[in-house]
Amino acid sequence: MQLVRNIWTNPEVRVNKANRIAGVLDNHAEGEAYAENSLRKFVRNKSPQVMPSINKFFSNPE
Repeated sequence: MQLVRNIWTNPEVRVNKANRIAGVLDNHAEGEAYAENSLRKFVRNKSPQVMPSINKFFSNPE
């Protein structure tokens, strides 16, 4: 999946010849959009626990 994502969306990967001829481009906005993808935005404010309810059950006995 990572390989396909890089080929289709990475601004530094150029598959066709016309884009490769262009050389190094200053694509700051395009690079920012690639780095801040929708999955990152979704998990940014989430808890880093896989199963928070089970963790709470075992760590906070009543």
